[in-house]
Amino acid sequence: MSKVVRKWEKLPGRNTFCCDGRIMMARQKGIFYLTLFLILGTCALFFAFECRYLAVQLSPAIPVFAAVLFLFAMATLLRTSFSDPGVIPRALPDEAAFIEMEIEATNGTVPQGQRPPPRIKNFQINNQIVKLKYCYTCKIFRPPRASHCSICDNCVERFDHHCPWVGNCVGKRNYRYFYLFILSLSLLTIYIFTFNIVYVALKSLKIGFLNTLKETPGTYPSMSLTVLTVLEVLICFFTLWSVVGLTGFHTFLVALNQTTNEDIKGSWTGKNRVQNPYSHGNIVKNCCEVLCGPLPPSVLDRRGILQQEESTAQEGSCPRGPGTQEPPATQGPGQAQEGGMKQQDGSIPPPSAVSDPSGSWGGSGTLRES
Repeated sequence: MSKVVRKWEKLPGRNTFCCDGRIMMARQKGIFYLTLFLILGTCALFFAFECRYLAVQLSPAIPVFAAVLFLFAMATLLRTSFSDPGVIPRALPDEAAFIEMEIEATNGTVPQGQRPPPRIKNFQINNQIVKLKYCYTCKIFRPPRASHCSICDNCVERFDHHCPWVGNCVGKRNYRYFYLFILSLSLLTIYIFTFNIVYVALKSLKIGFLNTLKETPGTYPSMSLTVLTVLEVLICFFTLWSVVGLTGFHTFLVALNQTTNEDIKGSWTGKNRVQNPYSHGNIVKNCCEVLCGPLPPSVLDRRGILQQEESTAQEGSCPRGPGTQEPPATQGPGQAQEGGMKQQDGSIPPPSAVSDPSGSWGGSGTLRES
């Protein structure tokens, strides 16, 4: 009896899978483990020492609220890290050959020695021209707002950025969880930082500040481990600026219905001052679309059974020889982890076509090829 092969076992790209394909992450997970260590370690110290004292001296609601924030932050972190961010399947050999024929028919024969024209298709969304760029690795025209991540080696829908702190790309299918994670982590960091200061202040009022610093571990309620409290304060202090700043930045992006990728490249704030065709012009509508809109299902079918002919096709699809590499693009600051980027939003078109008469790629206006 032949072994059952799941599709995730043959998927191209640089991802790792666990639990029979249910968990999907980037291969580089070292910083993700550091994130877990910092959150779990800091919260463990806070619950073990300061919370016990503050619950008696102030209110038992303090550890309860801290536990709610901690559980919510951990849940959204794991949801962001372990899910498919919106990876677009690569074209199969037959589909890639058909797209090559379409490109040759459109551009014609290029004379020897001349550089072929760029593989780009222009679409109009809400009266704005949006360029669909051809991906030389995945052999597809990327949907609007999609981009190829150089770390995971996959095209991702509504690509925002690759975040090593969560060990995954951030795209259409996990952006809302990423945003909720950094928001809840900001609140948790502020909460622990504030009550660590309150803890030291209450102890100082009773036994003096110097005695508080000299206090050694003992039996409750005299247990303080002041050195660990100071360590917690330092971790929270330095985390506060980065996490709160990041939350503010992404709140700004959500309000404009914009991605980090688009902001870095200045897609809608360049010299031409082109308006963002995906923005509704209303902060509430933008927030509702980004954070509360319908979440599309994964199109990878990671746990599907791979038939023999499909396995052969996938192994032969998208060869990455010297002639198939995408020309390197000049990257600006902050783009080191974000390979050849282009826009995306909404559903994926078939690899052999990019027209979408229904306008489901985002934006409430018309969508047509120009």
